[in-house]
Amino acid sequence: MLETTELQIAAKRSLWGHFSRLSVQQRTEIPIITRGEGAWIYDQHGKRYLDGLSGLFVVQVGHGRPELAEAMAKQSNSLAYFPLWTFGHEPAIELADRLAKLAPGDLNRVFFTTGGSEAVESAWKLAVQYFRAIGQPGRHKVISRNLAYHGTTMGALAITGLPSIKNVFDPILPPAIKAATPYQYRCRDCAHLDRCTLRCADDIEDRILMEGPESVAAVFLEPMQNAGGGFVPPPGYFERAREICDQYGVLLISDEVICAFGRLGEWFGSQRYDYQPDMITFAKGVTSGYAPLGGVIVSDRIAGPFLENDDTSFMHGLTFGGHPVACAVALANLDLFDKLDVLENVRTNMATFDAALAPLNDLPIVGEIRGDGFFRAIELTPDKSTKALFDDAEGKRLLAGLVSPRMWELGLYCRADDRGEPVITLAPPLICGPEEFDFIGNVLHTVLTEASASLRG
Repeated sequence: MLETTELQIAAKRSLWGHFSRLSVQQRTEIPIITRGEGAWIYDQHGKRYLDGLSGLFVVQVGHGRPELAEAMAKQSNSLAYFPLWTFGHEPAIELADRLAKLAPGDLNRVFFTTGGSEAVESAWKLAVQYFRAIGQPGRHKVISRNLAYHGTTMGALAITGLPSIKNVFDPILPPAIKAATPYQYRCRDCAHLDRCTLRCADDIEDRILMEGPESVAAVFLEPMQNAGGGFVPPPGYFERAREICDQYGVLLISDEVICAFGRLGEWFGSQRYDYQPDMITFAKGVTSGYAPLGGVIVSDRIAGPFLENDDTSFMHGLTFGGHPVACAVALANLDLFDKLDVLENVRTNMATFDAALAPLNDLPIVGEIRGDGFFRAIELTPDKSTKALFDDAEGKRLLAGLVSPRMWELGLYCRADDRGEPVITLAPPLICGPEEFDFIGNVLHTVLTEASASLRG
């Protein structure tokens, strides 16, 4: 085992972190997380931090759960690996059956991947092949929303709507068509009103008609959109989106890599907002991060052509998709959800979360706090009365120079996100309660009070 100083040297020499500034890490100490317990993580110096982002929207039942580690060890001892390429194994079969029973409506088939980006690409490929199988080969285009994040592999990146992480890889083919985000705080149509006009939903129809309905395969929508800052769908949004997709024969794919498995107080975000998708993509919370796993839950209608024709196979597969150890830990994770009554904890305490953050509304730098379940975003503004925007230099100084390091110093890990307007994103483990929320609220009140004073000074 390397000592702390040796770990720093090795990390600077050999480790390339994800979305990390490699040059900056050569000049600063890299935080090294050594262990986790419940809602807390510990660094190489033994300092404790509240995990206010569940790792990365992942660790639903908290860190250090022996039940999940034991499930992994037990499965490894019996069958550590075998592919699902024309074969099955017990953990994958049991998990697929259990997910099908939890999913809404006729979503009864599960195709496993190892993560969210692969799930999104799998859903897109399946949509395209489905339409070819039913004699509509022209349908291959995808519509997604501005600012939306759907993954970083090339296909998923094409569906993603964040220029800052896409442009460096252009041209990405085929690019997805972008529709409006339900962003009422800054909406040109309804920011001045007390309700949403659903122009953002109607924009989906406009994009379908502009491209030609016969060319559009699917619309990808998150139940609650993460990138850009926790956008909650207004009443009627998904009812209208479903209506539009049905009218033009387009598949509605609910990207629930973040929103599934309790984040919004239900097994799936589509259940929270009462809409029926044709497919659901999932990952992250299905194992609470104890092993990598993702997948697509598919409706009987989409599976139909593949059931009816012996010569039609879904031409897609992944070596580690549905890994037996990952499936075993997912089953144990779902058992733990039931044992701890995790969904009820979220439903009961989401109002407590709101109450802990409410005092932040009095700070001049806080424009809006929005979200649902155990998922919140705090949008920052230099002028609350006008909803003014930060320029790029100001936003970078605010988040990277002030907010992020100060939150870390005070023992809070979460995300200061500049992929849209500056926001602080919170998604703590689903086992949290009043004590953790009070800690989050107190830290943020200190940090944002200081940031506001610094900007004014």
